[in-house]
Amino acid sequence: MAHTIAEKILMRASGSKKVEPGEIVNARVDVAMSHDNAALVSKVFGEIGVPKVWDPSRIVIPIDHRVPANNIKTAEGHVKIRNFVKKQGIKNFYDVREGVCHQIMPEFGHVVPGDLIVGTDSHTTTYGAFGALSTGIGATEMAAVWATGELWLKVPETFRIMLDGELKEQVFAKDVILQIIGDLTAEGANYKSVEYYGKAVDAMSVGSRMTVTNMSMEMGAKCAIMPPDQKIFEYLKTRTDRKLAAVTADKDAAYEKELKYDVGRIGPKVACPHAVDNVKNVEDVAGTEVHQAVLGSCTNGRIEDFKAGARMLAGKNIHKNVRLIVAPASRQVYLEAIEEGLIQRFVKAGAIVINPGCGPCLGAHEGILAAGENCISSTNRNFQGRMGDTASNIYLASPATVVASAVRGVITDPREGSTW
Repeated sequence: MAHTIAEKILMRASGSKKVEPGEIVNARVDVAMSHDNAALVSKVFGEIGVPKVWDPSRIVIPIDHRVPANNIKTAEGHVKIRNFVKKQGIKNFYDVREGVCHQIMPEFGHVVPGDLIVGTDSHTTTYGAFGALSTGIGATEMAAVWATGELWLKVPETFRIMLDGELKEQVFAKDVILQIIGDLTAEGANYKSVEYYGKAVDAMSVGSRMTVTNMSMEMGAKCAIMPPDQKIFEYLKTRTDRKLAAVTADKDAAYEKELKYDVGRIGPKVACPHAVDNVKNVEDVAGTEVHQAVLGSCTNGRIEDFKAGARMLAGKNIHKNVRLIVAPASRQVYLEAIEEGLIQRFVKAGAIVINPGCGPCLGAHEGILAAGENCISSTNRNFQGRMGDTASNIYLASPATVVASAVRGVITDPREGSTW
C-alpha cells in the first residue's frame, strides 16, 4: 500500500505497518512544545498525579507571548513555568529574551525531518517546512503527552499542492499562501495534511517555506509538509547532532485533492478584515488609510522579511500618521539585523523596534489598536479584536506591502515603489 508523508510518519510513530486516513493511532511524540501556556499545562499535569514528565529532554518551553510580562498575572505565570522546568529538569527552556517559539524551535535544533512534533499553539504547523509532521494541540492533551509521551491522533487525508513557475518582482511566499487560503477558504483543508511540491517550492528559502507552512493552519490544515532538500539539511546540520533523513511520499500515494498553481500569475495580496480567507488583490484595496503597520511575527519576522521591507524605504521616512512596529522573530534575527544595519535603517526612518516575541500579533500589550484604526501587518491573523478594539481593522500582507504602506500612509502596491 502506498502512503503519503504524514501517513509514513504516523506509521513510524505508532509502530504500525500501515495506516489509513480516518484511522486513530496511538503515536509516540518526538518533541512537545509549549510556550506561556505551559503554566496551564503544568497545572493540568499536576492534577494527573504523575510526579515526573515522561522525558524532559523532549520537552521544549519558550516564553514568547507576553514578554516582558504585561501584568501581575502574566508575571506569576512565568514564575510558575520557571519553577516547573527547574523541578522537572527540563533543559530546553528559553526565557523571555529568545523570541517566538516557532522561530527558535528550528534555530536551536529541535526540529528534524520525519519527527512527530506537537505544540500548544495552532501555528505549530510551521515545522512542516523541515519535513516534520507538526500540529497544534490543547493544554489538556499536552499534559497527557508530558505524562506519557503518547497521543491519539487521527490519520489525516492529504492534499497535494504543486507550486510551479517563478515569483514576479515584489511578490513573496506570503502572497502565495494568501492566494491559496483565499481559494480554499478558512475551512477548506480542515484536518488535512497538505504536501507542497514544485519548482517554486524548491526555489523558496527556508524562511519562505516556514511562512507557507505556518499559515497553512489558516485554511484548517492539521499539518503542512514540504519534503526536505539540501537547503533544509544545510540549515539543520549545524544546529543538531541528530541524523537527518527525508521522509517522502510514495509515487502512487493517494491524495484527496490535488491543486496546481503557477506562482508567476500571482500578484501582491491582502487579507482584509475580519477573516484570513477574505483575500483581495492589493490594487483592489490600495488607498485605504493606515494608522499602524507591523513587520514581524513567526510568519514574517526573519532577516529576509526585514530586507524586503527595508527595500521599500528607499531613503524615505515612515508616514507621519503611521506607527511602524518592527518585531524580530528571535534574538538571533535581531542581532543579525543589527549587524547588517537593518535596525538602524528602520529606526532612522521612524519605526519602533520592539523585543523579539509575539508582541502585536497577539494583541496583548504591544501595538494595541483603538476604535476606527487600521493596521496592515505581516502577521498571520486578522480576526476582529485581535489587536485591540473590536472596531479596529487588520489587513494582512507581505513585508514589502506592509512597509510600502507605512511609507505612503495608505495601503500601497509594493510594485509601485520605483514611482514614489
